[in-house]
Amino acid sequence: MLHTLRHGPDSGIPLLIVHGLFGSARNWGVLAKRLSVDRPVLAVDMRNHGESFRAEAHGYEDMAADLARVIEANDGQADLLGHSMGGKSAMVLALTRPELVRQLVVADIAPVAYEHTQLHLVEAMQELEIEGLRRRSEADAALRQRVPDSATRAFLLQSLDLKAEPPRWRLNLDVLAEEMDKILGWPEIDGRYEGRTLFLSGGASDYVRTEHRPAIKALFPAARFVKIPDAGHWLHADRPREFESTVAVWLDTKN
Repeated sequence: MLHTLRHGPDSGIPLLIVHGLFGSARNWGVLAKRLSVDRPVLAVDMRNHGESFRAEAHGYEDMAADLARVIEANDGQADLLGHSMGGKSAMVLALTRPELVRQLVVADIAPVAYEHTQLHLVEAMQELEIEGLRRRSEADAALRQRVPDSATRAFLLQSLDLKAEPPRWRLNLDVLAEEMDKILGWPEIDGRYEGRTLFLSGGASDYVRTEHRPAIKALFPAARFVKIPDAGHWLHADRPREFESTVAVWLDTKN
């Protein structure tokens, strides 16, 4: 079972939050708490991330099955909010096990294969000499040459556990590198999810483009599209209040 952080009351249909590549449940802690006023909110560490189990496979069918087990253990149905890799995992679950998903929010990703790669970030983390590091500032300085963007470094370093002996990454970097093609890709899946679906993207991001809409509508015919101005791919971090309010309004709107 995936490592899960639970917020809010014990009863009600839960909201399941699914992070993206290199993320964790802890990254979503503030948002999860704010959305859990009147409903349970579950945030998971995906396989090969955070405190969840390590596995050799990291395909979307595998990750969707992991999410299904969490939902089945929590009353059998949930609303889903997935970002990037987590959004693809949530989409695959909705397409293959629609009875588990009441409604769906997909954050800044489309059901398509992407040509860019995050392998350079995996390699930067693999090559960082973490033995002997004691402070986050030391790791940040050491990582700067390979990862010049400060926001990206800060995000990656949230998964570096300097309190462990020896220090360790909370990421299965070898498997993520090996499975990167699957992570960037999109599996061949037959099915349609007829439930309410929101594709929420950043206005400054190019992950969800106009030419993706036919593919989205073919799989998610009830899809609606909203952009958050001036937000990039990590839209929940760039514009957290706007992201929260949009998600909250969508989830509370009746069919």
